[in-house]
Amino acid sequence: MNDAKINPLSRDITIGSLLRFALPTIVTMLFMGLYTIGDTIFVSHFVDTNALSAMNIVTPVIHIIVGLATMLATGGSAVVARKMGAGKEKEASQDFTLIVFFGIALGAAIALAGSVFIDELILGLGASELLFPYCRDYLLILLVFTPASMLQVLFQNLVITAGRPGFGMALSIGAGAVNVFLDYIFMVPFNMGIRGSALGTGIGYLIPAVAGFVFFLAGKGNMRFEKPVFRPGVLIESCGNGCSEMVSQAASAVTTFLFNTVMIRLLGEDGVAAVTIIIYTQFLLNALYTGFSMGVAPIISYNHGSRDFEKLKKVFRICLRFLAAVSALVFMVSMTAGSWLIRIFSPVGTAVYDIAREGFFIFSFSFLFCGFNLFASSAFTALSNGKISAFLSFLRTFGFITLLLLLLPKAIGVTGVWLAVPIAESATMMTAVFLMRQNNRKYNCFHRANKI
Repeated sequence: MNDAKINPLSRDITIGSLLRFALPTIVTMLFMGLYTIGDTIFVSHFVDTNALSAMNIVTPVIHIIVGLATMLATGGSAVVARKMGAGKEKEASQDFTLIVFFGIALGAAIALAGSVFIDELILGLGASELLFPYCRDYLLILLVFTPASMLQVLFQNLVITAGRPGFGMALSIGAGAVNVFLDYIFMVPFNMGIRGSALGTGIGYLIPAVAGFVFFLAGKGNMRFEKPVFRPGVLIESCGNGCSEMVSQAASAVTTFLFNTVMIRLLGEDGVAAVTIIIYTQFLLNALYTGFSMGVAPIISYNHGSRDFEKLKKVFRICLRFLAAVSALVFMVSMTAGSWLIRIFSPVGTAVYDIAREGFFIFSFSFLFCGFNLFASSAFTALSNGKISAFLSFLRTFGFITLLLLLLPKAIGVTGVWLAVPIAESATMMTAVFLMRQNNRKYNCFHRANKI
């Protein structure tokens, strides 16, 4: 009873309590999806399409930074939550402090190396002579804010582990609101162009970075800053546990390149534009699954650490029922509202709209499977099995898609491009179910959960 008062992660689990705990993270991810799309709309309207293209050129660098931060955050969260569940609260706080300061050091190293070799980096990413100055202006400012970007991701995850998901949501919403507001101020009244977008984004990173430091210094959660003890194993385990997130980010850059290459061969630039629209729409709709999976991960880690297997089974059973219902809902929304979503990016009657609308009808079937896959990968991370988590992420975001993009378009043309993701998601889901059953004896939490 006292433990439940002290740590929200130890409370009894119901569908209501689980959703209340995960809701702030769900809202956070949805909001991040909205203001990410808002960024691109601002640049296309207030600068020009060359600036928008430049943002896409340097996106792989941003993917890598976010991937490293998320890897450290999710993997470190699993380590810290497990030790809290085992009653080792001081050691958990020491590990938390070590992870945070390692994140700052890693961000500073990336910022320094990236700034020194920025010209070579941009040319290596394929920037043309026309796009090079846009890329340089945008990326150089973002690199300066890399430590703050790392801290944003770390604190947004770790405040959930500290039992304060609402605060994490407030951090994200605050950062997003500041980002959008400053984007407009810097790009329109100040006429700073693409540099204004980068500066607004960078200052937005600082909001959760500073607020997170204040929160943990005040010791308001179940974790606080302690004098860190350098345990290399903690950092290695954190990176190993969270490497699936790094795999996902790295694979996203590669698969986007593959999609573009295939579509420009089949349908030209209009085809590439249509793929871009669907990728952004997928990011927004998948935010619901991602937020839920991240929100419940600390509960899984905590009960795994305390070895409360009955509660773990209950958590998994509730999660799978929720995901089944939401997947059906998202699929229906995507089928009925797909044309409206596409119109945000391209008006009706254009070639781009027609291509994207036809593709989105097929692509929508992926939403029936991807929620389960995102949860499965996150759950294995929470159970400190980064290898399986990374394997599932690799299959979902790179392995199956790459194979299908190399084979299907040659056989059935552009329809094969749209079918690649649904088939990859369904194949990943079958693999995830198999791995859950294979590892049930080890974790003792999957068997009853499968009976939904």
